[in-house]
Amino acid sequence: MCPYHAWNFDLTGRLRRARGTGGMPDFDTSAVRPDQIHLHSATMDWVERIAGIRRWARDGERAPHKPLLLLYALGRFQREGGAPLVFSAVEADLKRLLKEYGPPRDTSPGYPFHHLAGDGVWLVDTVHGPGSPGAGLGRLRASQATGRLHPDLIRALVDDSRLVSRLARFLLDNNFEPSLHPDICALVGLDLESAEAGAPTMRKARRRDPAFRNQVLMAYEYCCAFCGYDGWLDGVTVGLDAAHVRWWAFDGPDDLANGLCLCGIHHKLFDKGVLGLDTRRAITVSARYVGRSRASREMVLHLAGQPIREPQPGLRPLDDDHISWHFRQVFRSPARGT
Repeated sequence: MCPYHAWNFDLTGRLRRARGTGGMPDFDTSAVRPDQIHLHSATMDWVERIAGIRRWARDGERAPHKPLLLLYALGRFQREGGAPLVFSAVEADLKRLLKEYGPPRDTSPGYPFHHLAGDGVWLVDTVHGPGSPGAGLGRLRASQATGRLHPDLIRALVDDSRLVSRLARFLLDNNFEPSLHPDICALVGLDLESAEAGAPTMRKARRRDPAFRNQVLMAYEYCCAFCGYDGWLDGVTVGLDAAHVRWWAFDGPDDLANGLCLCGIHHKLFDKGVLGLDTRRAITVSARYVGRSRASREMVLHLAGQPIREPQPGLRPLDDDHISWHFRQVFRSPARGT
């Protein structure tokens, strides 16, 4: 079943779980103006289409190539309108996006530029006419390929200024950890704060467990599992997060076997793939990371090979499968020697 079918808008505009087991949700339209019903319907249609985009998937491997291209296109729309994107002009930007926020394996920016055209939200044209010449970089450049959001999507974005934020939030929530969202938005030029002014809030049917953070911090005795940081302010912890080892967007559960208590900087570095864990639960540091300052050496490089702080006795340790997933899908191999 399409994951979108578990969504619905209530009369305040919030997304909530639909009643029943499937199909398009019903609305109580008694308190909604006809123009609002039309906008809700159009918005639901495009969220459903985005949710149905085909992605290569195998054994939990990440493939955020199409979502990154769509986020980039939404950012350009927000700044410049619906003008086509010339591949040769945006190739470097897309390559950087894929390098920073894609999986560790190398991927060509031509892949999403070409393949997204098969999902009904993106069109590719060349000097020879409509249609993509393929995913090869040489062909895309030589044919002066351009890509653009589908005209119907452009019209929907123009009609509902809040649709940009709804689609962007869906793409971010379903492909990346929250710690990465601000940086991705900055890189693609998305200003969600202005787009969401007075906008409905998107809620996912599968909700995060609000107790997860407290359970993880308690298990690790309110102390970063990597560096030992344990700051408090007026009786409240400050600068400590509950990090998912296997990302929540990729079926990572909200339980202790998938949670680490990390300080803010080590959480960010863990989600970016600078830091990881090996099968012995020792910290790995990417050999691709460069830090020359004393702070970088002490806070990052010197962690290589150090054992993590384990949870309190009697509480569940990290699951090996989640550690393995993070090492394959997030950590930027190879690991630095100790």
